[in-house]
Amino acid sequence: MLPMFLQRPARRTRTPSALRERVVDVAGRDVTVTIRENVRARRLTLRIEPGGRALRMTVPKGLREADISEFLDRHRGWIAARLARYDKDNSLRAGGEILLRGVPHRIVHTGHLRGVTETAMEDGVPVIRVSGLEEHLGRRLSAFLKKEAKGDLERLVAVHTRRLGKAANGLTMKDTRSRWGSCSWQGNLSFSWRIVMAPPAVIDYLAAHEVAHLREMNHGPGFWALCRELCPGMDEAKAWLKRHGSELHAIEFD
Repeated sequence: MLPMFLQRPARRTRTPSALRERVVDVAGRDVTVTIRENVRARRLTLRIEPGGRALRMTVPKGLREADISEFLDRHRGWIAARLARYDKDNSLRAGGEILLRGVPHRIVHTGHLRGVTETAMEDGVPVIRVSGLEEHLGRRLSAFLKKEAKGDLERLVAVHTRRLGKAANGLTMKDTRSRWGSCSWQGNLSFSWRIVMAPPAVIDYLAAHEVAHLREMNHGPGFWALCRELCPGMDEAKAWLKRHGSELHAIEFD
């Protein structure tokens, strides 16, 4: 987010807002901007969507289109610099690499139509072997990562809920881009399976974060103190997600 603009309040409101879209040219690239009018907004804010696929803009209600255009033109350089971080080829192919628990694994297409997706070591290099048709490689990799993430998070959630003395009602895996996890008032925990590409300490932090919400349904001082108690390495994990989280969202599996 542009640093000169105000952050949104930590607590979300349900104030009605109007949505519209426009496409802007940024360094020869068409980028979709979702514009949200909000009656509580006092300034314009601009964010890069996770993965660098689009922009999200919040503007005061009734702001002129000319003012929006002028704002986007004035910050075109900032937008281009931020989007350049995602310009590398994020498609998956045999011979490429993908992270698993923070460790790069070479992708090996076995050429066999049947078989499980599995990890192995080849010539001292960690690999993920994928069978099936090559055009289905991304789909099979995402299914494998989802399964691995579910196993890791079920184990970690069990550890943290036991320490907290409160049980979760359920656990689901999703491919959300706006958040890494969530906890409902009913105690249902949800996680983005992409987190399994992060180092183990980061996965542990995410589990601890959502489990802490079973007691503290907010992001106040009490919540962060509890989160740090469950995960002493919280600060380092948060910093890793801030630096690299969007890179994980940018990977195309379809």
